[in-house]
Amino acid sequence: MQTPREICLGLLVKVEKNSSFSSVALDNTLSKYSGLSDVDRRFISALYYGVIERRITLDAVIAKYSNRPIDKLNLEVREILRMGIYQLLYMDSVPDNAAVDESVKLAKINNQSASGFVNAILRSFIRDGKKLPGSNLSLEYSCPQWLVDMWLRDYGEEIAISILKSSLGRPPTTVRFNTCKFEIADILSELALDGIEAVPNEVIKDCYNLKNCGSAEKLSAYKRGMFHVQDASCQLCATELGAKEGETVLDVCSAPGGKSFTVAEIMNDMGRILAFDLHANRAKLITDGAKRLGLCTISAGTNNAKVYKSELPMADRVLCDVPCSGLGVIGRKPEIKYNYSCEDDLKQFPIVQYEILKTSSQYVRPGGTLLYSTCTLNRAENDLIAEKFLKENPSFEGCKLSCFGDYKATITPASCQFGGDGFFMAKFSRIG
Repeated sequence: MQTPREICLGLLVKVEKNSSFSSVALDNTLSKYSGLSDVDRRFISALYYGVIERRITLDAVIAKYSNRPIDKLNLEVREILRMGIYQLLYMDSVPDNAAVDESVKLAKINNQSASGFVNAILRSFIRDGKKLPGSNLSLEYSCPQWLVDMWLRDYGEEIAISILKSSLGRPPTTVRFNTCKFEIADILSELALDGIEAVPNEVIKDCYNLKNCGSAEKLSAYKRGMFHVQDASCQLCATELGAKEGETVLDVCSAPGGKSFTVAEIMNDMGRILAFDLHANRAKLITDGAKRLGLCTISAGTNNAKVYKSELPMADRVLCDVPCSGLGVIGRKPEIKYNYSCEDDLKQFPIVQYEILKTSSQYVRPGGTLLYSTCTLNRAENDLIAEKFLKENPSFEGCKLSCFGDYKATITPASCQFGGDGFFMAKFSRIG
């Protein structure tokens, strides 16, 4: 059987080659190694995510000591160096000699001729006191400089630094209890059978963080439909929609369906929710999830949210959770920060987002509610879209969010007590 470091190296190489989602690749790999101890699983996860999160910092160290450019290094060698430097910098439980020796062993297995090169770089770094080659926010938090600059401009230094801090480390597994089908005590008892402790969110009803949880989807409580996995910010968004029993709700960009599930539970599964996605395979995820949770009010289907469809009904509530750059969930998906090379790469999103919001507004009945949301932290995709919509659509007005003092709110680590991912929402009411 492979060692934990060999498994981690294989994972990192696979993600680098195939641009795979980090969480999916890790779950799939760990499921293949049933004989791994919990200690080894935690070590692999910590090293794997750490190397992805800290890639910019690690590469800066490699660049300082290597006589070859980073992109010219063999892929396996590059990942071995990243793993070694990460252990030296951020894993106190690993002695320096062990970090070097194990990295050299990996090099001998994967590229014998590079073992001396790996040894030299790591030992040179140790001799120099393991100092970073510079002092700035980009290196400290391993975030692209253009993104640091954007957050400083959009949110100011205090909030920007809090966002950077929250982008590192593993966020909790947050779930929504299905209290319209089960009692909380029964859900807690079922989780306890699997050794899972659930801690309630102090603000959001039926929202819990699971402790000692690996893959939540493998728990018996999940399989029985007692909860679905959903970040606190997303749950708050679904709650702010304000849906009532018997109402008609449209969720225009629904897949995989988490917000529709929460809305249905808030409605006590009484009413009608039409949940859509552009692709049939993703719409099926909504159908399957609703079936597992025993929710009857949700009907899933395919639809292009940018194009008005006259056959769709007027709705009491329309949820418009648009495709976005995803910069609010870097803590869960660290690879996102490497998907864009500059701020100009984000310019595609506001065009599509406004088009979807404008189209979605046509389904809102007079007196009804329209909620716009994203899981990104970028004013061009958030505040500016909401402000433009109000300016160009006089039949709508801003509607105060119940947990905030305005019709729009940006959720960041420094600005809220909910414990969720970076998020934005804006609420409108149709007045004519």
